[in-house]
Amino acid sequence: MRTNTIVRVHQHGGPDCLTLDELPLQPIEPDQLLIEVEAAGVNFFDTQLRSGLYKQLLPLALGTEGAGVVQEAGANANGFRAGDRVAWVHSPGSYARWKTIAAAQAFAVPDNVSCETAAAALFQGMTAHYLACSTYPLEAGSTCVIHSAAGGVGLLLTQIAKLRGAAVIGAVSTPAKAAVAAANGADHVAVYANGDLVDIAKRATAGRGVDVVYDAVGKDTFEQSLACLRVRGLLALYGEASGLVPPLDVRQLLTAGAVYLTRTGLSYYATTEAERRQRGDDVLRWLAQGALKPRIDSTYRLQDAAQAHRAIEGRGTIGKVLLVPQQRKDQPATPTQAPA
Repeated sequence: MRTNTIVRVHQHGGPDCLTLDELPLQPIEPDQLLIEVEAAGVNFFDTQLRSGLYKQLLPLALGTEGAGVVQEAGANANGFRAGDRVAWVHSPGSYARWKTIAAAQAFAVPDNVSCETAAAALFQGMTAHYLACSTYPLEAGSTCVIHSAAGGVGLLLTQIAKLRGAAVIGAVSTPAKAAVAAANGADHVAVYANGDLVDIAKRATAGRGVDVVYDAVGKDTFEQSLACLRVRGLLALYGEASGLVPPLDVRQLLTAGAVYLTRTGLSYYATTEAERRQRGDDVLRWLAQGALKPRIDSTYRLQDAAQAHRAIEGRGTIGKVLLVPQQRKDQPATPTQAPA
């Protein structure tokens, strides 16, 4: 029987708890695809699953997104055939050499989009899509703060916000990231650790405050994010990179201007097949048109998944981190830097 190389967690802990396991590769069902993984996306949420912040049953196979080439297609595989290139999201166990998914989960990758680009953009692009198009639908004249504006979601969210005509204040953690956010199209950039984010947001909006803050940092930025909002503005939390936001007295929302607060997640913005398909198809279409341009920070081999997690947790990455299972055996274990 063929085997599959897959990264799993047997005990919660630091990056060193990741193990490379060889498991039997089961035959596919008629509605499934067997895919040779060319690239799997690495997200901060993966590190939180590994650490046990969000507990799941062990052993836990990591990774929920990727792209690759179909090797086998079942008889009822929605027209997919061997040799087709596909991408997917929300399918656990994507840190692997082989991936079996339901054909209904697969998105066809356009001819002029590489598998690495698709893996770098689909999940984070769909996240940016629901934030900018549904959580608070941006339009011409809208104003927003985008935290982690040099991160994978932040870069794409800025691009989508600009496509929709909004003004963007990009918030980042370092001056180096500020330069990246500005080059990516942010109209104003603030290094939030300097404490001037609120002043910059107020100046950029003639004292009114922004319509919406998109915040994946959490604990370290929550108070500043609230203070950036206009009356009845919206704070959309979609991650906790710096830690969980402490419990709050809801009267803070009143004193901040009767503002709104939500904690979002892609699964709640893709509750139907039609909604999920629309978001993914839009992202892939924008990629094919060149309207969306993801930045790949680095790629790692499967056996170096721990290094990828350390890089993300160090918050020094700019753009997307990928695991590339089929990298040549003679490639070094150190990350390969991809062009911006």
